[in-house]
Formats: sequence, structure tokens, C-alpha cells
Amino acid sequence: MAHEVDVLNTVPETEQGWITSALKNETVGGLLLMGAAAIALTWANSNWSDSYQSLVSYQIGPESLQLHLSLSTWAADFLLAVFFFVIGCELKHEFTHGTLSNPRIAAVPIGAALGGMIVAAAIFTAFNYGTTSQAAWGLPISTDVAFALAVLAIAGHRLPIELRSFLLTLAVVNDLGAIVVIAIFYGHGFYLAWFLTAVSLLVAFGFLQSRKVTSLWIFLPLALIIWYAMFRSGIHATIAGVAMGLLMRVRKTDNESISPCDKAELKLRPFSAGFAVPVFALLAAGVNILGTSLGQALSDPLTMGVLCGLIIGQPIGVTLGAFIVSRFTKGTLNPALSWWDVAVVGSLASIGFTVALLIAEVSFGDDAAMLVTSKFAIILTNLVAIIVSVLAISLRSIAIGRYKTE
Repeated sequence: MAHEVDVLNTVPETEQGWITSALKNETVGGLLLMGAAAIALTWANSNWSDSYQSLVSYQIGPESLQLHLSLSTWAADFLLAVFFFVIGCELKHEFTHGTLSNPRIAAVPIGAALGGMIVAAAIFTAFNYGTTSQAAWGLPISTDVAFALAVLAIAGHRLPIELRSFLLTLAVVNDLGAIVVIAIFYGHGFYLAWFLTAVSLLVAFGFLQSRKVTSLWIFLPLALIIWYAMFRSGIHATIAGVAMGLLMRVRKTDNESISPCDKAELKLRPFSAGFAVPVFALLAAGVNILGTSLGQALSDPLTMGVLCGLIIGQPIGVTLGAFIVSRFTKGTLNPALSWWDVAVVGSLASIGFTVALLIAEVSFGDDAAMLVTSKFAIILTNLVAIIVSVLAISLRSIAIGRYKTE
């Protein structure tokens, strides 16, 4: 008979420090993200909206390298590459030391993340099938862990670390799925020579990591060249970030107090959460909504697809995906948690902002009207998602009984 495993295992003591640090940084980053988005939205709808548009569209960089780009493009392609590098490091840590290192336990957050993505994308496609916005089905598939943890910090600070750990793991897997979707479906052209160059340099990056090379003077220039080659290949440049993160060495030597992967994440996470993502939000979230009525927005299938995909699709998909996988693997819930807790995580998974804005940019960059509609939909949906999540957390605190499954 197969041994039973906890679906939401008690967090090992060796991992509690890493998870606590990650949660703290992501929570602070989420609050900054909220503030940056609020500033962008206010600025774009004020009497100084022209200055906001001038800032967003201001171009800088060498033309000879085809890097004379707008600030918004630099934020989406370069700053978010740092964000995705941190995600890559998180994934590598999880695959080696964390929840994802045990295939049976990893199956549950993976199933939850995939369930949320599939159901959300299906609902969006149902609303937009046959329309010009159908190709943007990736909009509701992402969960913004920083935003979600910020909501937890405000409304659910007493929730157990096991639930927060499950949310963090689910969001990391979700980010990986979103990265794959961006790489495959949202590139702009494809240039084989540049792609092969990027792949070759990534192989060199991984080889140097395996040889325990640690010099920043080697890796920083190499990382910039890899980013540039990926940028020129037509695949979104942020993919270079997650690829390098996954190639980082996560096992320390006898002479190291911390592995290069964990050290890089420790150093870059504050920059990613405290600067890169908020700056991206500041430059991407400013959409003029003064001339848009709520009724007009809700009549648009694009808005309804994002709204229903995230608010309905993610909670149902996350809970159903986790339940199906746990039943199939004969897993059992940690006694301290219940399926109501999984449903709470599902409601938090409906908070999707950073990657959703990125997909909106790459989907509708050449269509100003559709870009405005998609951003309005994302902002509206996140406001609703925050309210729903707070209600779910509040109801959890007064829920009677615990639900268990074998």
C-alpha cells in the first residue's frame, strides 16, 4: 500500500527561514506594487496625464544595438528579466530543497496551479472565441504572489505559515507556466541565429556554475549578453532571466555558507520586489479610464474574459486541481489545514497583476484601444479579487469544522 503524504506538509525547520524571508520581501514588494499602480492610475487620469505619457514613451538607449527603447519597454523587457531571474532561483531552490523536491508532494501545488491556469484560460476563450482578443487567452492565467501576500499581510496575518508556503509554491509554479506561455505564444518574430547564440551562452553559464565559478565579473557581463541575444531572438527577453535562474548552483560547497543560487536570490529579491516590479507597474498600469463607463467595460468580452477567468476560473481550477491530484495520489491534508484553506488560496490566486500586464503589453502593443481595455480589465479584476479574497479569509476565520480527505 502506498504511504500517505501530507498535501500541505508542515514546513521543515530548515526551510522556515528561507520561506519567512521570501514572504517578507514579497509582502513589502506587494505593498509597493499597490502604491505604484495607484500612482500610475491617478497620474494617468489627472490634469498631468500628458506628462505621464511622455514619461512612459520616453526613449533611451543605443540605436546601433537596436536598444533605443521606451522606458516602458525597458521596464517590461529588462527590469522584469530580473524579476524572472529571482523566480528562476525560487524554482531551483524549490526543486532541490523545497516542496517541489518531493514529486508526490509537488504534484499538489503543480496540479492546483495548472488547474487554475487551464480553467481561467478556458473561461477567457469562451468569452472571446472568434474575436480579435482571443489570442490574449494568457491574460487570466497568472497569480501575482507579491500582490496576494500583501493582501494576506493586511487581512490574514494570522494564517499559518503552511498556507502561505502553499500559496508561494503555487505562485512559483504558476509563474513558470506563464513564462512558458509567453515564450511560446507571445514572441515577436523569431531569429534563429540570435536564439542559438542565447542558448550557447546559457550552456556556458550552466557549465561555469557546475565548475563552481563564482566571479561576478564573469557572470554579470555574460548575463547581459545572454539577455541581449534573447531580446534580439524575438523571444521575450524575460525568458533569459528565468533560464539563468534555473541554471544557478543551489548546492553549497564546504567553504560556502550559502549557495550561489540562494545568495543571488537574497541579494536581488529586494531589488526585484522593491524596485523592478513597482517601476514596471508605474509605467504599465497608467490607463486613462475617465471616458470609460463600467457598463461599457463589462459589455466587452475582453473585460468579461479577464474578470471571470480570474475571479471564477482561478479559485475553481486551483481547488479542483489540488483535490483531483490529492485524491489520485492518496494524499491527505495536514491536520492544521482544511480544504477551505485551499479555497482561500484559490481566491488569492485570482489576484493577477504583474504578468497579466506584461501579457497585455505583448498582446496588444500595436493596438492602443485593445491595450487600454485589457489594462482596465486587469485593474478592475484585481480590485474585485482583493475584495473576494478578504471575504474568503474572513469567512475562513468563522468557518465551522474542518474538512479532511484521505
